[in-house]
Amino acid sequence: MSHPTPNHVLVYDVGGSHISAAVCDRQTYALRGLSRAPLPAAPETTPGAGHFSAASFGRLIHTLGESAAHSGSLSLSAIAGADLAMPGPFDYENGISQMRHKLPGLFGVDLKSGLAARFGWQPSQVRFVNDAAAFLLGEMGAGAAKGSSRAVGVTLGTGIGCAFGLEEGHGAHILTSGPGIPPGGEIWNLPYNGATVEDFVSTRFLREHYQTLTGVEAEVSAIADAARGNHPCPELDAESPAPQISPVHPNDPYAAHCRAREAFRDFGRHLGLALNQHAAAFAPDVIVLGGGISRASHLFLPATRQALAAGFSPKIVISTLMDEAPLAGAGVHWFTAEAS
Repeated sequence: MSHPTPNHVLVYDVGGSHISAAVCDRQTYALRGLSRAPLPAAPETTPGAGHFSAASFGRLIHTLGESAAHSGSLSLSAIAGADLAMPGPFDYENGISQMRHKLPGLFGVDLKSGLAARFGWQPSQVRFVNDAAAFLLGEMGAGAAKGSSRAVGVTLGTGIGCAFGLEEGHGAHILTSGPGIPPGGEIWNLPYNGATVEDFVSTRFLREHYQTLTGVEAEVSAIADAARGNHPCPELDAESPAPQISPVHPNDPYAAHCRAREAFRDFGRHLGLALNQHAAAFAPDVIVLGGGISRASHLFLPATRQALAAGFSPKIVISTLMDEAPLAGAGVHWFTAEAS
């Protein structure tokens, strides 16, 4: 029978609707045995996303772990432990969820001890990491920020996630305090333009801004589809630092196209200005963008780069690992801790 070694660890990415799992390799952070499943169904008495029991969550984590190990040609006995990327608020050290608004069925539960018992492990063999931090660690360990000494990770989706990373001799790790680091390493709730960063850099902003420009409600994917192509939009002055909102002409077949481009341009401009305000002091070598909206980077990234302040010129890149970045990052988190 094989014995536990430090060379492989189970890694998980717990999202709002699904859980992904894989086996991560110590040397390269390569993933194998990738498996994925929706979150457990809610009981009829408490319908709604996240309203499941901690027991059903634990069963799913164990089942996905077994599947990932089997698909990766390993037995669970050859796995050193598990590292789970989780959204916050969460007590990552002790493995206790503090989320009331999402995954409420896990609130206050000691997941570290419960999951360890399911696998027959010691509690120290189950660890947790913030999902935005895991995204950046994955990109620093095996993705777009590999080889960078100072990096910022920004995930663009329903909201904006952020993490600040530093590469040292024993591996990459996340900074939540220190020179140039916002409190807790978060920027979503920091002041910006009379409100908060997330009020201007989020799915909500794109949808509301496009509706203001056109009178049409649309999902971000539909706005991106409308923005495709290179039809001339003379009213979009690329050199202007401020949005130029022009009335929509009902007989103009390209009105939706130009307004969609305008919405993404303004989104990108706000992202750049927010980075000036809350990330420039860290002086990153690279900023890695991930999340669903980053897939439309060609529509907003030029405006982001243009909005950056003089003297602040980090390399801005798009995630190469995308959905697998938090999984690789959980592995980086585990093995860096083992090496330190």
